[in-house]
Amino acid sequence: MATLIEPQLASAMSRLGTETAFVVLARAKELEAQGKSIIHLEIGEPDFDTPPNIVEAGIRALREGWTHYGPSHGLPELREAIAADVSQSRGVEVSPADVLVTPGAKPIIFFSIMALCNPGDEVLVPDPGFPIYESMVNYVGAKPVSVPLLPENGFSVDIDHFESLLSDRTKMLILNSPNNPTGGIIPRADIERMAELVRERKIFVLTDEVYQKILYEDKHFSILSVDGMADQTILLDGFSKTYAMTGWRLGYSVAPRWLTDAMAQLQTNSTSCTASFIQQAGIEALTGPQGSVKAMGEEFWHRRDQLVGDLNDIEGVSCQSPGGAFYVFPQVEGFSKSAEELAADLLNEAGVAVLGGTAFGPHGKGSFRLSFANSRENLREAARRMKEYLEGLG
Repeated sequence: MATLIEPQLASAMSRLGTETAFVVLARAKELEAQGKSIIHLEIGEPDFDTPPNIVEAGIRALREGWTHYGPSHGLPELREAIAADVSQSRGVEVSPADVLVTPGAKPIIFFSIMALCNPGDEVLVPDPGFPIYESMVNYVGAKPVSVPLLPENGFSVDIDHFESLLSDRTKMLILNSPNNPTGGIIPRADIERMAELVRERKIFVLTDEVYQKILYEDKHFSILSVDGMADQTILLDGFSKTYAMTGWRLGYSVAPRWLTDAMAQLQTNSTSCTASFIQQAGIEALTGPQGSVKAMGEEFWHRRDQLVGDLNDIEGVSCQSPGGAFYVFPQVEGFSKSAEELAADLLNEAGVAVLGGTAFGPHGKGSFRLSFANSRENLREAARRMKEYLEGLG
């Protein structure tokens, strides 16, 4: 449809970024529509179905009439279940009044940054990291400051360098452990030291822990668990990764009550509330059987070990074994082409959809992100195709 009015978007729109994964997915679907075989390793979502007991709880809620508006903060029953779960898993006392339920976990990134950050404030963001962090910081006019997560540090933080990045303009630190895209985990001692540094400077921490139940060797440790950090921490978590509920859109935050109320006000002004029947399914997810979580974790473990071994068998590729999440972040700097050029060629010529590392920040240069949320058979075939193509470059 033709328009008679020249588009005049607000200037802030030019500061918004995107997720390259969805761009690559769209291109991969185009190629599939043309008859090309594509193995999808670009999208970060479990390939498992939502557990049946959760599905049934959602269906039952629909039949029982949970189809009306609910409170902006979330249904009291779900907030109670979340508070109990977080209290147990993080070892801190959490009140339901500290909980905000949102349609997916992404709104917590929006709401916390919008509620706390002013133009000119500095926000420390992981690099490589989930691109929406930097996108939202830029959108509100604050300044993102990269915290490098390098392979030589096991994709964790160099504490001395981290301390050097702190300034009198630092308003917020964003943590993500286990990390997307690297699967790296920040050790407990480093989290405790970071907590000490930000606590004395009154810096807020947004800790994104959506992968905290997908771990392999280590036990999860949250900065929320550090004494004195509850007043400065926004915990972001959700149901998408742990319970294979990406399409349901259900997330939550735990934060100081005054901030929870402010973010709920933002929710009132944007989405009003989270769908009530989906929240009923969330109650079942937290309080029902947890066998599916364990089974998915064990399968991811097998896939991780297989894929890391296969990638390290490719000449010119070096891949660390991630401690959590379902991603690997191999280095591919021994080729004449950039990782982004190689990723495009792998999609178009080899039929393997991966993401170039700079989609997650400048320190992702020379790397790919691969999701192993796919079958072992497909992962083996993807590695075979990659080996054939990459080693064929000479």
